[in-house]
Amino acid sequence: MPKNKKESSSSDSDEGPVDRNEPPEKKSKSGSRTNDKEPTWVLQGTKLVKIREFKGKVYIDIREFYEKNGDLLPGKKGISLTPEMWRKLLSLSDEINEAISSRC
Repeated sequence: MPKNKKESSSSDSDEGPVDRNEPPEKKSKSGSRTNDKEPTWVLQGTKLVKIREFKGKVYIDIREFYEKNGDLLPGKKGISLTPEMWRKLLSLSDEINEAISSRC
C-alpha cells in the first residue's frame, strides 16, 4: 500500500499565492478584432473569422472555436474559403440580404 506523504509548509499563512494582476479578458465585443498573430474578428461568442495560412495558401476561416487548457482551438463547425470564394460571397451580399429581408 502506498504511504500518505504530507508536504510541510514553511509559510504561516493559510492563503495560497495571491495573484494581484487582473486576469485578461477572454471575450471580445461582437465584431471587434482581437490581438492575435492571425488577423481575427469575433462574430459572436466563440464564432470567429480568421485569416489563416495552411500549406502555403491563404484562407478566410469562419469557425466556431472551443477552449482547452486555456487555448482557443478551432472546432469542426466552420468553413474555410479561398480569397476567390470570399470575394464571390461578398459580391452576392446584396442578393443574400434581399432574400433575408423577404423572409423576415
